[in-house]
Amino acid sequence: MLDGIDFEPVFFAPFVSSVMTVEPAWVDYNGQLNSAYYGLLFDRAVDEAVFLVGLGPHLVERRSASFFTTEAHQRFVRELRAGQEVRVTLRLINYDDRRMHLFQEMHHAREGWTAATCEQIAQHVDMGTRRVSPFPDEVLERLALMKAAHGALPVPDGLGRPVNMPIRLS
Repeated sequence: MLDGIDFEPVFFAPFVSSVMTVEPAWVDYNGQLNSAYYGLLFDRAVDEAVFLVGLGPHLVERRSASFFTTEAHQRFVRELRAGQEVRVTLRLINYDDRRMHLFQEMHHAREGWTAATCEQIAQHVDMGTRRVSPFPDEVLERLALMKAAHGALPVPDGLGRPVNMPIRLS
């Protein structure tokens, strides 16, 4: 049992989110999903995945702690349109006593093609002090289990890819 949650999680490799639908209000004047809403879909998938390790709203309520994204890199691979359904896969790349390194891929739910990726670092935060603090021991134990499951996967395409535009000399 973890903070009153009575279950033992199963860590699929990678984690696969529930199906989410691109809302018509999220589409921009180009007829595609606005970049801000890719972030929303990625965030929803993170919330589903980290619940399994003991993070989420229940941690805020019971321990006055949470996690904040401190760095993220999104790549937009293929456009999404209103009404299309997606699933997000998530891999725990690494972690330490205060941080998680996550890599996500957003896929068209029926056809399987990749629409976007998101790589991020999130830190555990004491909500009283608003400072980075160590994860609880039981969260670290579950992160270790998730890392073991996800560590067997091949390195994802684009992991650690820098934002870069080569300078052209004329």
